Amino acid sequence: MSDHMMITTGSSFEGYEIEEYYGFVASQDVLGTNFIKNITASVADVSEQDKANLDKCKEDAEKNLIKLAKKKKANAIIGMKMEYVLFSSSSFGVIATGTAVKIKKKEYDDQSVNKELVVMNYYTRLVPKPVKVVLSGTKKDIDISVWFYNYKMDDILSVRVNVEFTNLFGEKLIIKDIDVAFDKGNVSLIKSIPIHCNLTYADTLVLKETRVVISKYATPRGVFACNDTPVDINMSVHRLENLKKSRGIDAVEKYRTDGMIWTCNCGHVNEAGSEECIVCGRKQEELKSSSTFNYEEMIDRMREKEYVNELKDVLMEYIQQIDNKYRLELLEIMESGLQYEKTRGNMKDTVIEKVEKVFEDAH
Repeated sequence: MSDHMMITTGSSFEGYEIEEYYGFVASQDVLGTNFIKNITASVADVSEQDKANLDKCKEDAEKNLIKLAKKKKANAIIGMKMEYVLFSSSSFGVIATGTAVKIKKKEYDDQSVNKELVVMNYYTRLVPKPVKVVLSGTKKDIDISVWFYNYKMDDILSVRVNVEFTNLFGEKLIIKDIDVAFDKGNVSLIKSIPIHCNLTYADTLVLKETRVVISKYATPRGVFACNDTPVDINMSVHRLENLKKSRGIDAVEKYRTDGMIWTCNCGHVNEAGSEECIVCGRKQEELKSSSTFNYEEMIDRMREKEYVNELKDVLMEYIQQIDNKYRLELLEIMESGLQYEKTRGNMKDTVIEKVEKVFEDAH
């Protein structure tokens, strides 16, 4: 900034926007005839005094340019150019040009809210199934929207819920009896119209997970109570998010069977003879064929150990169940961890993180 005037040779300023253009401005400053006579053909012969005169000429031309811009009510100059000009055989000077503008600092809302949390509980009956809670807005005005999976594609008009948040400190924040409504309630994934909630900006920064409890819901056919107790999802938020990416937004459980019953990705427990889930319609054969190695169980066992050599022992117990294309990579991770542990100390957490990433990337 010069004399409280921002100047650039470019067309804009980082972090600012141009409000008004006031037009082209130009100024000049001329050096006396003695200056031309004292300059020889070689630039190397220019004296320190000559250089000082040149600098002052440039400064004066810039100051005049700023005065002209200020007269136009500008607070900045863009596209500034400074040129040396030979006005005559004995007259030399500087011309400064640019465009006078009015600028203002861009307003960035560094305290905007945009947070999505997967719901960590589910219902086994055919009721609107809460799957996600979205918080959006600004520091002063935070809205909440609840998303549901609507298996029967009923025309859901409204759902009354309690939304329970858990923060990083294990503390509970509960918003009771929210009546959420929908622009379109007869599709599979219904998203409620955002409404104001009483969470603070500070609250949203430390939220870890959420649960949604339905008390009742309304359709054109009437109001229906939901007296069921929801089932808590028995996996971490991170793993649930990965499951949903690979198996659908309504997925809450990994497929498993004991020969007598089988649990669908939607969480419903079906009899062994059922070819497809009676809630979501997923076919058991397709779930069997797409079911992959249960790496979470292996990871959980690894976390109970202390050193990499113990992690490797756990891996070797499962190695035959792991796809061939991942075995070598996992063994290399273990060997590398063993080597680093000799010189850098305990590498357990680093090795587990790398092992987990192999399986997550595969999904």
